[in-house]
Amino acid sequence: MLVAFGPLGILVLALLDSAIPVAGVFDVLIAVFAAQRPSIGWWCAVCAVIGSTAGNYVLFQTARRGGRRFLNESAGSPRSKKFRAWFERYGLITIFIPALLPIPMPLKLFVISAGALGTSTRAFLIVVILARIVRYSGDAWLGVNLGKDSAGFLKAHAWDFLIAAVVLFVVLYGAVLLSERWRNRGVTS
Repeated sequence: MLVAFGPLGILVLALLDSAIPVAGVFDVLIAVFAAQRPSIGWWCAVCAVIGSTAGNYVLFQTARRGGRRFLNESAGSPRSKKFRAWFERYGLITIFIPALLPIPMPLKLFVISAGALGTSTRAFLIVVILARIVRYSGDAWLGVNLGKDSAGFLKAHAWDFLIAAVVLFVVLYGAVLLSERWRNRGVTS
């Protein structure tokens, strides 16, 4: 029913999908809308970015409020300390990659972790917005340029997207390690 409302329906579906689990079909929907009506394809992408960001923000804030209590109760365990240190070091990378790629990755788990572990709201929103702009604009571009073949393209290249995700993670991970090494050299010099 919401799909019949075009871009506004996409906005509501994206908000719902980001806040609570709903079928993750937005990439195909955006591509199909853009193929059927190129004039609104870009609006669908904009609405998907807004809705997805809003939904992730709701989940992030909910985890921030509820997560503090949980963290206070379990903060002393070695496992929770190790996870917290890992997430503080690499957390935004683990949010960026699943927010960017149309393959199923556990974005909600990392959004919840970001909220519970006190990640900066501004940094969180910037990462989600950038990833979603690239992702949903790409879907709209595929729909406008490939037409009805865009959904098949997304399905046919799912492994390519997975390989790209791994490569992107390795590159970003390397950048974090290099940045830390430069920072540590500055501290010891």
